[in-house]
Amino acid sequence: MSRAFNFSAGPATLPEPVLRQVQQELLEWKGERASVMEVSHRGQAFIDCAAAAERDLRDLMAIPDDYHVLFLQGGATTLAALLPLNLAGPGQSADFVITGHWGEKALENARPSLHAHIAASSHDGGYTSVPARESWRLTPGAAFVHYTPNETIHGVEFHDIPDVGDVPLVADVSSNILSRPIDVRRFGVLYGGAQKNLGPAGLSLAIIRKDLLGRHGRDLPPIFDLANQANNDSMFNTPPTFAWYMLGLVLQWVRAEGGAAAMGERNGRKAALLYSAIDGSGGYYRNPVAPAARSRMNVPFFLPDPALDKPFLTEAVAAGLLGLKGHRALGGMRASIYNAMPEAGVQALVDFMADFSRRNG
Repeated sequence: MSRAFNFSAGPATLPEPVLRQVQQELLEWKGERASVMEVSHRGQAFIDCAAAAERDLRDLMAIPDDYHVLFLQGGATTLAALLPLNLAGPGQSADFVITGHWGEKALENARPSLHAHIAASSHDGGYTSVPARESWRLTPGAAFVHYTPNETIHGVEFHDIPDVGDVPLVADVSSNILSRPIDVRRFGVLYGGAQKNLGPAGLSLAIIRKDLLGRHGRDLPPIFDLANQANNDSMFNTPPTFAWYMLGLVLQWVRAEGGAAAMGERNGRKAALLYSAIDGSGGYYRNPVAPAARSRMNVPFFLPDPALDKPFLTEAVAAGLLGLKGHRALGGMRASIYNAMPEAGVQALVDFMADFSRRNG
């Protein structure tokens, strides 16, 4: 086997120890004489597995007891549509701070349900920075304020938590959850898809302050009302059991590696190494994001001539570096260096970039 370093933005690389454990347990799981994919989600074995995953997440993120933790089908985009239905009543408004593609998508999915107001946007600057907090125009009486702390496509990240007063702050943390410690109490809702930093595609999660559910006043189909999931331990309908099981293993791995604080230190070193290589390339490589807003998780960069993109990608694959093609909206390259990307992978990429620039400069 020749396993490469996978820089894909999502579905993304997973910790190798987790994959090896899944491999060992795939046919027979925990004495059940069947795969975890085959046992009932109502059986005690899976109920215990699900409960352990929630306990580990609560412990790793210091999630208070007055927050629900939901494990759901779909991805962040599904929740971007469901959360406005559950957090705001008919005719209410919500504020959106847009710093990239996924902020735009959250706004688009909220508009059918409420009055969605753009409180701030860095669109005119090409999504290369974070709007200064004093420039935000928040709506009095808004049901919530939504933002995306880390934009995977544009490589822009908030490095602090914005203060929005008593209004619930809602954050799509798909791509930077558990990448460093955060204060959950600063948020009304944290949500995201699992396929970037927590597990495989098909599972999403939501961490919701309990008092925010059940007060929307809408006549919703029961499956769309997140209070029903909260009241049924995320099993109002059949959950994505395999993805939930794998998320639990990833959480065990994070704990074994030292938790969110250790992840934050490691991620800081990885990002510093890659940005240093870009900035120190004499202009051969370029990252357009303002240094104060650079993402630690997703690093877009451009070569001096787009004609070099194809040979760069071809040679990178040959060197065991996968998933570096930039998003179609931007082009260029993008290296996603989530928790599961080892420092050795970033070093291998940096070495390859230096060699490529020497040969093609």
